[in-house]
Amino acid sequence: MLANFTLYKRQKTIWRTLFSEIFKKLTLNKMKTINKFFALLFVMAMAQYGLAQTIVGSAHDFSGDTWNPSGEVCIVCHTPHNANTTVTDAPLWNHEVTTATFTPYSSATLDAAVGQPDASSKLCLSCHDGTVALDNFGGTTGGTNFIGGNDLLGTDLSNDHPISFTYDPALASADGGLFDPSTQNSGLGGVINDDMLIGGKMECASCHDVHNGSGIGFLLVKSNANSALCLTCHNK
Repeated sequence: MLANFTLYKRQKTIWRTLFSEIFKKLTLNKMKTINKFFALLFVMAMAQYGLAQTIVGSAHDFSGDTWNPSGEVCIVCHTPHNANTTVTDAPLWNHEVTTATFTPYSSATLDAAVGQPDASSKLCLSCHDGTVALDNFGGTTGGTNFIGGNDLLGTDLSNDHPISFTYDPALASADGGLFDPSTQNSGLGGVINDDMLIGGKMECASCHDVHNGSGIGFLLVKSNANSALCLTCHNK
């Protein structure tokens, strides 16, 4: 009787030890799997962050150009001191601003009132119209390096998407082919008016992110696959 009881206790101890070891191994393997999973998520997040949300290495990174001896990324457009304040929505602007007169887009079916480029679009054109040298920044006005190729828009914007016009519910209603910017989802977190318009206007920055925040080609604010960017505003 005593021998059987002793054997029972030993067996109980053995089984308890065995199950304890099995549980430990399962728990350890599970934790390793979880750790690997979160490590993978971290790597993917860092890769995404590295490929996007930065001007470094983008088309607007001029730090390696010979006409920018400073070697700095931001200085061509911005300065912490003595900025140009003559243009609205020009954050600490450091580049010479264009004074050109432009030929805007026009069409018999256009309901918007399109005038001369203003606000941030005028800043974009201070390089892209080809009348102001790229190296005219920081007070320099005698630069000799001008934009060219497909990046040169010139002063004739009659064959380019109209800019610097008010895009509001009234325009959407009058046009009939535009979404209401006050209610239409932009696909960027909010509605068109909040995410894509500058002061209620369609500007260059409505479609292009000069700082490459999305990491998408042509500095687009979102992918235009299947015309997704175009169809954000155009109700077709």
